[in-house]
Amino acid sequence: MLAAAEAKAESMGIAYNIAVVDAGGHLLAFLRQDGALIGSIDLAIDKAVTARFFDTATSDLATLAQSGKPLFGIQESNAGKVVIFAGGIPIRVNGAIAGAVGASAGTIDQDVAVAEAAAAALSRSPQRSESCLSGRRCHELEVRT
Repeated sequence: MLAAAEAKAESMGIAYNIAVVDAGGHLLAFLRQDGALIGSIDLAIDKAVTARFFDTATSDLATLAQSGKPLFGIQESNAGKVVIFAGGIPIRVNGAIAGAVGASAGTIDQDVAVAEAAAAALSRSPQRSESCLSGRRCHELEVRT
C-alpha cells in the first residue's frame, strides 16, 4: 500500500506522508517521503484514524461537520484528533472494516488520489475493489481463498 501511494505521490511531484491503521485504529505502517511537510505527519495519521473511528471517508465527515449539519463540532472529539478534510479512507475486507489509510501533503484532491492509490494496491492481488454499501466512500475488498 505504501509503495503504491509513494508512486502516486512521486508522479504528482509532491513529497507525502502516508499512514495505514488497522481495524483498531492503531498505526501499522507510515511513510514520510524526503521533504514531506513535517506538519502533515500527524494529519496523515489522524486522517487514517478518523476514517477508521467513524468508518467513513474524512471528506464525507467534512460535509457533515459544517455549521448547521448533524456532525457539527465532531472535530473537537477524541482529544481534537479528528480530521475532517479529505485524505482518509476506510478499508473493508470481506465486508468487515480492516483499517484505513490517510495521506497528507497536497490539495484535498491530491490527498484523496494518494490514499486511493494505497487502497487500490490491495485489489491488485486476487481481490477486487468496489464502492462500499450505504453510499459511503471506502474501498471494499473481497478476499478469495
